[in-house]
Amino acid sequence: MNKNLDHIKLTAAELSYLWTCYLADSMSVCVLKYFLVHIDDNDIKSLTTSALQLSEKHVESIRGIFTKEQIQIPQGFTEQDVNLLAKRLFSDIFYLRYIRNMSKGGLVTYGRILQNVYRQDIRSFYAECLTDTLELDTNATMILLEKGLAIRPPVIPYPQKIEFVRQQSFILEGLGRREALTGTEVTSLYANVLTNQLGVAIATAFSQVAQSKKVRKYFLRGKDVSMKHIKVLSSYLEMDSLGIPAAFEQEVTDSTESPFSDKLMMFHFNLMIYAGVGNYGIAISESQKTDLVVDYSRFNVEVLKLSEDGANLMIENEWIEQPPLAANRRDLAKE
Repeated sequence: MNKNLDHIKLTAAELSYLWTCYLADSMSVCVLKYFLVHIDDNDIKSLTTSALQLSEKHVESIRGIFTKEQIQIPQGFTEQDVNLLAKRLFSDIFYLRYIRNMSKGGLVTYGRILQNVYRQDIRSFYAECLTDTLELDTNATMILLEKGLAIRPPVIPYPQKIEFVRQQSFILEGLGRREALTGTEVTSLYANVLTNQLGVAIATAFSQVAQSKKVRKYFLRGKDVSMKHIKVLSSYLEMDSLGIPAAFEQEVTDSTESPFSDKLMMFHFNLMIYAGVGNYGIAISESQKTDLVVDYSRFNVEVLKLSEDGANLMIENEWIEQPPLAANRRDLAKE
């Protein structure tokens, strides 16, 4: 192996991934520090401490890489974006579910990043991130199981014999509607209901504490979108007499004292929106029901519009840092 590969310039992918991860992890440091102030359950406190340590380690590693490469370190999120003295806004159960969801997102993100990274030190960094996040996800899952809080996908009958599809209408059935869902479709529906329920809980909490009226209205709009998507997706599961994941909006307290800056909450919410777009995209690729594909596609259009309006609101308040850009050759040619 050519060890000099550690000294070649970062590619656009490597630079952009590091830059984006720095913002996300600096946000997580603020959020998790606030969580730790109010946790009563020792198991959940230990898990949250581990999650915080991982985010802090990621921030420091990326700072070291950027310093070595003489790259401007993003502002990200700092102690100015969190009020550790604010009243409790979430329950311990919410914290546990939140960390499980965060670790699931990390596994997807780091797996995708590693496919596009070539410099050995950056590969090593993200491989370690993936391994650490897998351990965090395993621990979160075990605690959910031990406390009887795990929300598992539904069970479907085991196949008892080999069968072949005999009707073309099974796959993308045109105007027809295949009643029975495949196991993969059930899994996607269940997962997307669950993530939308997390979105409802966070939108509820953030709308209670946001300082800006425009920001509050944005969170309430996001909540309405998620609730509408939950209703439609749940109808597919109900049609097959399959269970619906229980909502956990009740895990939000009635506090109106904000623990986070509006900037942090907008970034957090839009990060969840981007993840939702990805989840719907995967669900489309794994679905063989026309009506389900149409609904997921429609949802993506709605979510992308919500994301665009959120970005415009953040730009209006100068809350978005400009990401690394390719050189504008036309502008350079004019000099």
